[in-house]
Amino acid sequence: MADISSNFLGIKSPNPFWLASAPPTDKEYNVVRAYEAGWGGVVWKTLGENPHVVNVNGPRYGAIHGNDRRLLGLNNIELITDRSLEINLEEITRVKKNWPDRALIVSLMVPCEEQNWINILKRVEETGCDGIELNFGCPHGMSERGMGAAVGQVPEYVEMVTRWCKTHSDLPVIVKLTPNISDVRQSARAAHRGGADAVSLINTINSIVGVDLDLMAPTPTVDGKGTHGGYCGPAVKPIALNMVAEIARDPETQGLPISGIGGITTWKDAAEFMVLGSGNVQVCTAAMTYGFKIVTELAEGLSNWMDEKGYSSLDDFVGQAVPNVTDWKYLNLNYIAKASIDQDLCIKCGRCHIACEDTSHQAITATVDGVRKFEVIDDECVGCNLCVSVCPVEDCISMVQMTEGTDPRTNKPIDPSYANWTTHPNNPSAIKAAE
Repeated sequence: MADISSNFLGIKSPNPFWLASAPPTDKEYNVVRAYEAGWGGVVWKTLGENPHVVNVNGPRYGAIHGNDRRLLGLNNIELITDRSLEINLEEITRVKKNWPDRALIVSLMVPCEEQNWINILKRVEETGCDGIELNFGCPHGMSERGMGAAVGQVPEYVEMVTRWCKTHSDLPVIVKLTPNISDVRQSARAAHRGGADAVSLINTINSIVGVDLDLMAPTPTVDGKGTHGGYCGPAVKPIALNMVAEIARDPETQGLPISGIGGITTWKDAAEFMVLGSGNVQVCTAAMTYGFKIVTELAEGLSNWMDEKGYSSLDDFVGQAVPNVTDWKYLNLNYIAKASIDQDLCIKCGRCHIACEDTSHQAITATVDGVRKFEVIDDECVGCNLCVSVCPVEDCISMVQMTEGTDPRTNKPIDPSYANWTTHPNNPSAIKAAE
């Protein structure tokens, strides 16, 4: 059996699955239930010194559903913990004492003044927790008070506060990054310069998920008004994967440990984050949707996959996909693949034909010898794989690698030296320049 035990920043846990800082980690009762279910660790919901945090007593969540009512995305307008700092610290101390083999990280957010951080760090250290996570990502409510994403969007502030925490605490410091920024690498670099032991990402994405057309207000609606909130769940996974990969392959942050967050629902999601550089993963929406016992499926699925691949530990595959993430200009223009339709699996719905005919390259027939049949016209197919994406039957359409591509202007193999599109002879600008 594969060993899925985790050692992230020297913090040991029986598996790499941690609950992210969120409503599921707001109190001792929830955290103990999570540990009993098998979670390797938790990040305790964000603590602050402000005694005036009050959450709304009405709707806090908005949702995006698929046609089958499956939850695709969740928006929340909840703030950091509205429970007193004293009660939280007492519970953290007790939980860590009773569960010494599980990771317990404390998320923190206080006003951006050094003394505020000194005060709370001292008290948090006394709980015996394993580390702290700096919440520089919350996009709503707290950001309006100069905290959360208001800090995370300014690299200089990220570096400054991170350095304060490393100066005044011996605990491992994880910096939670906001995705609400043009280039997440800038924040990661700033955290690295400030001495961060790791970064975690992504936090939630600023959003309005819908509008109540009767009340004429964003949802969730509180007494006739709505506001922007933080978006999470399966829908944000592609954004999170990209940001994780950007940090993992950035020369200025290579080697900086990453805790991956964002739409992780299955073991496969977790494995994808980890091969892109995440040393462990944090989960929230999946637990809120399916309950804490989903961790059993996550752990067993990851273990089974590792056994199939011959991986004995997490270190065997963490980061393995990073070298294969590159810039567009380095892609092989000599590679070519074309669509192929399995006629035995085809249900003749015609979606591939309509998509290709109306919006792509007119490369799929609708009839053959007067019979309704869908076939690929190789000479017209550019290998875009739109048909694969819209086909409702899994594996009915596949992409088949062909011989090396040729330049239609010269009828010769594409010169690899033209890997950059700006100098490629098919680029209209390059053609005009050559003329």
